[in-house]
Amino acid sequence: MFTTRPTLQGTFGMVSSTHWLASQSAMAVLEDGGNAYDAAVAGAFVLHVVEPHLNGPAGEVPILLAPAGGEVRVLCGQGVAPAGATIEHYRSLGLDLVPGTGPLAAAVPGAFDAWMLLLRDHGTKSLADVLKYAIGYAEDGHACVENVGATVETVRELFETEWTTSADVYLPDGRSPRPGELFRNPALGATWQRLLAEVAGAGDREAQIEAAREVWRSGFIAEALVRQAGRPTMDTSGERHTGTLTAADLAAWSASYEAPASHDWNGWTLCKAGPWSQGPVLLQQLALLPPELPAYGSADYVHLLIEGCKLAMADREAWYGDADAVPLDDLLSAEYNAARRRLIDGKASHELRPGSPGGRDPRLCEHARVVAPAEPGFDPMGAGEPTVARLAADGGTRGDTCHLDVVDRWGNMIAATPSGGWLQSNPVVPELGFPLGTRLQMTWLEAGLPNSLAPGRRPRTTLTPSIALRGGVPVLAFGTPGGDQQDQWQLHFFLAVATRAKARGGLDLQGAIDAPNWHNDSFPGSFYPRGMRPGSVTVESRMDEAVVEELRRRGHDVTIGDAWSEGRLCAVARDPEAGILSAAANPRGMQGYAVGR
Repeated sequence: MFTTRPTLQGTFGMVSSTHWLASQSAMAVLEDGGNAYDAAVAGAFVLHVVEPHLNGPAGEVPILLAPAGGEVRVLCGQGVAPAGATIEHYRSLGLDLVPGTGPLAAAVPGAFDAWMLLLRDHGTKSLADVLKYAIGYAEDGHACVENVGATVETVRELFETEWTTSADVYLPDGRSPRPGELFRNPALGATWQRLLAEVAGAGDREAQIEAAREVWRSGFIAEALVRQAGRPTMDTSGERHTGTLTAADLAAWSASYEAPASHDWNGWTLCKAGPWSQGPVLLQQLALLPPELPAYGSADYVHLLIEGCKLAMADREAWYGDADAVPLDDLLSAEYNAARRRLIDGKASHELRPGSPGGRDPRLCEHARVVAPAEPGFDPMGAGEPTVARLAADGGTRGDTCHLDVVDRWGNMIAATPSGGWLQSNPVVPELGFPLGTRLQMTWLEAGLPNSLAPGRRPRTTLTPSIALRGGVPVLAFGTPGGDQQDQWQLHFFLAVATRAKARGGLDLQGAIDAPNWHNDSFPGSFYPRGMRPGSVTVESRMDEAVVEELRRRGHDVTIGDAWSEGRLCAVARDPEAGILSAAANPRGMQGYAVGR
């Protein structure tokens, strides 16, 4: 299998992330004696600085962690809908979808508190130790990747006419950030410096972290976030709205731990966040696979994975959300998946076909039943969640989010997918240097659905990191940006690793990442305005032409994308018998890097 780089191997520690500065900052923490969790927190806050178009402190993050000798856990950094975020309120404003930008789309921010909880419970370093890297890049500057400036240019008019606090940060002197020039965010650096100053006298390491959580919930940060939510803001509806976030909402919420959803497949156990996330889609796709797979990369293989994805995504639409009774056991049962597998034949399906787990009747929202196709040629200036807000005319998506994996010499492992709260989501809070998020756009303004907008409920997120076990021992952490595409790209990556490991003499992480990939959009998108393209498949131009032609013969509407356009996977692994750690990162986008020794 062709690879762009080697799979890194070592014994001390490995980091893979979507930006080299985050990877190296996390590695610096490992070198300084920190563990995987210290390193992950440091890397995450650097990602807020160097990938501001893809994530921010007021966004969200699901985290999977596997402490050495312990159980895999999910740390939920997805905030809930505020108390005032009711369907009735949004409908009274004349809305049938939650706007994709602006304060009406803001859930309670979740990322910051999740990272603090991780640091308190599993880290060893002080808050100052892990924040110093992000503070340095915010105050002293960093050389932006090209996509930061390109993203700012897409929203220039909005920033100059409406979101002027964002223009102050991202259009200094009227210029967007340029590659090769230092870009600074002094307001963000000052926020973290003030935070450290306020908690310095709180006591020991854990007491200072707890004090920082309180500052976020009820101190100067909370006050600034609430002020911003109350400012009338132009959003994708074309109107100015105020949000629903209050001081009480911030004070009442905290990140929390829960057990992962999991599924056993061919000697592996895959762990994901629960059905409040997209995570179980990967588990369902595995459960749908037949005992014997077609030849890797063949037309039969690609067709099987695409059609299985369509069935899993249809179930996501009908069953996933933060409601009380998601029938996940039935959705993953052998009986259910045997019946669903029989729906896959030699032709491409253009229908949305949710199942009836346990005899229950599926319910799709009205929008999913009559959803219009995605509009081509879309200018992302009006996009809500700009990462995958609408599909481009060429079948591609604009932007991504972030991902970070770490494994240390003690065997601690973590996978996290930070997102939301990026520069295109809401105006920059002038006192803080970062904006609110927009995750509520993933909910429906229709009652009685698993993913209906409701106060206190988490919006169903697409963020979906993964940890895989062999023989009950965590050996692989991985994930990717990409919204609805995440568990499509991850399935192909995981199967490439799992089915080819013996032939390659080990886990060929880089080869699995570099392999030509694809995605389909045959289901309602998770992002405003929720379009879909039934029967669509977008493939990288590196895919074998004979495979492409066979897919078309079977009825797939195939779009040929750029050669390196599908996915931004990261991965780290650990061989507990050999004592070898390994890592790899995606070459697409020219900024993801793995480091380690």
